[in-house]
Amino acid sequence: MPVLTRLIPSPVVVDIRPGALDDLGAVLADERISHSGKLAVAVSNGSGARLKERLAPALPGATWYEVGGGTLDDAVRLAGDIRAGHYDAVVGLGGGKIIDCAKFAAARVGLPLVAVPTNLAHDGLCSPVATLDNDAGRGSYGVPNPIAVVIDLDVIRDAPVRFVRAGIGDAVSNISAIADWELANRVKGEKIDGLAAAIARQAGEAVLRHPGGIGDTDFLQVLAEALVLSGIAMSVSGDSRPSSGACHEINHAFDLLHPKRAAAHGEQCGLGAAFAMYLRGAHEESAYMAEVLRRHGLPVLPEEIGFTHDEFVRVVEFAPQTRPGRYTILEHLDLTTDQIKDVYADYVKAIGS
Repeated sequence: MPVLTRLIPSPVVVDIRPGALDDLGAVLADERISHSGKLAVAVSNGSGARLKERLAPALPGATWYEVGGGTLDDAVRLAGDIRAGHYDAVVGLGGGKIIDCAKFAAARVGLPLVAVPTNLAHDGLCSPVATLDNDAGRGSYGVPNPIAVVIDLDVIRDAPVRFVRAGIGDAVSNISAIADWELANRVKGEKIDGLAAAIARQAGEAVLRHPGGIGDTDFLQVLAEALVLSGIAMSVSGDSRPSSGACHEINHAFDLLHPKRAAAHGEQCGLGAAFAMYLRGAHEESAYMAEVLRRHGLPVLPEEIGFTHDEFVRVVEFAPQTRPGRYTILEHLDLTTDQIKDVYADYVKAIGS
C-alpha cells in the first residue's frame, strides 16, 4: 500500500539555547553545510561586527563581509562580492536586515544560508522571504529557507529590549492571520494548508499564553522557537498567508503612509492584530491579546506609537490596498471612514486605557 506524504522545506539544524554561538564552528563543519570550511560571513556594522572578534578564531576558513544596510542594492552587491569566492555556504550574522541581505545573496549565487540572528525582532529569520528596501519602497523576494538556524539566547538577552518586544508582536499576530485565512476559506473558497495553519497558530498561542516575561530564558526560548516555526509555516504553505493578514496590512499601511514615523514592524503587527480581532467580533480574544501585549510593553493603541485617532483611521482605510488579492476581515467588512471611526472608538473603550 503506497504511503502518501510530502517533503517539508526546513533547516537541517536548529540550535536555540544559551551559549549556542560557542558551538557555531561545529555546526558549520557539518558536511551538509560546509565540507571545506570556506564560508562567506555577512555581518552588520553593529551587533554582527562586535561578535566577529569572538567567532573568527573558530572559523579560520571564513571571509567576512560587512553589509551597510538592508537594501536590494546591498544584497546584490554582497552576491557579487561572494560569487568568485568558491564558498560552501553563506552565514548571515546580525539583525533582520543583514539576515535578509544574506538570504537574497545566497539565493542569487546558489549557496545555502545559515541564519545567526542577534535579535528576535520578527519572524523573517527562518522564512522563505527576504524583505529589502528598493527604489519603489520595499519589496519581498522569494528565497530558499536557511539550511541552519543558530540562536544564542545570551546574545538575544543583550540586544535592546525593543527587539524582543517586536518579535512578540509579530508572533502573536499569527493568531489573527490564521483567523483571516479561515475567513477567506469560508467566504472565497481559498484553500487552507492545514499543517501550515496549525504550525503558525500554535507558535502564536505559545507566546500569547506563556506566563513569563522578556527577561526569562524559558520565555525567550519559546519566542525564538515560535518565530522559527512561523518561518517554516510560510515554507509549508508557499507564501506568507500563515503569518500575514489584516494585522500585516495595517503594518504595511503605517509604513507606506508614514515611512519616517512608523514604529517597529512587530509593534505595528501586534497592535493591528488586537484591532483586527476586535473587528471580527472576537472581543474577548482581542481584550486578552491587548492585555498580554501591554504586559510585555507593546502598544495596543496608535497614540502609544505617536499616531492620532484620525491617522489610524486613515491607516485602516488604506490597509487593503497594500496587499491586493488578499482577503481579510478588512476586505470582508469594507468599512466606510465613519464606520472605522465608530469601531475604533468601541475598541478603545473595550480594551481600556
